Amino acid sequence: MKRYCLALDLKDDPQLIAEYEHWHKAENSWPEVRKSILDAEILDMQIYRTGNRLFMIMETSDHFESKKKEEMDALNPKVQEWEQLMWLFQQPLPWAKEGEKWVIMKQIFKL
Repeated sequence: MKRYCLALDLKDDPQLIAEYEHWHKAENSWPEVRKSILDAEILDMQIYRTGNRLFMIMETSDHFESKKKEEMDALNPKVQEWEQLMWLFQQPLPWAKEGEKWVIMKQIFKL
C-alpha cells in the first residue's frame, strides 16, 4: 500500500468554504466521481481543513499510478465537471507549478 499526503488552498471566503464542505458530505457527493477514485485503485481518501488550507491523505494499492489517474480523469466528463465546480472554491498554493492543483507533501518526520 502507498500513502500520499497532498495540500491545496480554498479561497479565503467563509461562504465558499461552507459550500465546498457541502459538496464533500456523503449525501452530496457524486457517485461517478467516487467510482473514478475507486477505479484508480485509491483505497481510502480523507480531506481535512484548517482555515482555508486543505490536507488530503490517500492510501492506494501498490499498482496506483498518478499519471494513469490523470489520464482516466481527462476522459471522464463527470469528473471534469466536478473539477470545474471545485475550482470555484479552490486556489493553488503559492509555490504550486503552473496548472498544478493538489501538491504532494514531503514527509519530514516519522515515529
